Amino acid sequence: MATLFTRILNKQIPAEMLYEDDQCMVILDIAPVNKGHALVISRNEYETIGDCPDEELAHLMAVVKRTAAQLEEQLGADGYNVLINNRPPSGQEVPHLHIHVIPRFSGDGKSPLFRKERYSEGEMAHTAQLLAFSRV
Repeated sequence: MATLFTRILNKQIPAEMLYEDDQCMVILDIAPVNKGHALVISRNEYETIGDCPDEELAHLMAVVKRTAAQLEEQLGADGYNVLINNRPPSGQEVPHLHIHVIPRFSGDGKSPLFRKERYSEGEMAHTAQLLAFSRV
C-alpha cells in the first residue's frame, strides 16, 4: 500500500512543495517544530536510511544541504536540525524515508532534542568495542 508520502509524491494529496527532482521532493511539514520545517522525501519507498542505496542517500543529503541554506538565507534561521527517524521507537510515523530539516532560532524556546546520559565506569569502552566496525 502506498504511504502518505507516496501519495504526496504522486500529487494525490496536496503539499507545499519547495523543490523536486527525479529522486526526491521537498515539502513543508504540516506540523512544524518551527515555521519552515521541511521534509526531504525519497521518491523510492525505502522505510529507513539503511534501506537506501548510498548514492541516492548522498543526493538526498545534498538536497538537505541546499534546503538548510534556504532556511538560513530566506527565513534568517540561526541554525537548523537535520533529523531522520528510523522505525517507530525513534518517532518515525510514516514508513517512508524522509529527512527533517528544522530551522532553529536563538531563543525559540524549543527543548533540546535529546536528554544526555552518562556512561558508568568501563561502559563507554565496552560499548565502543561492540559498535566498532572496519572500513566502509
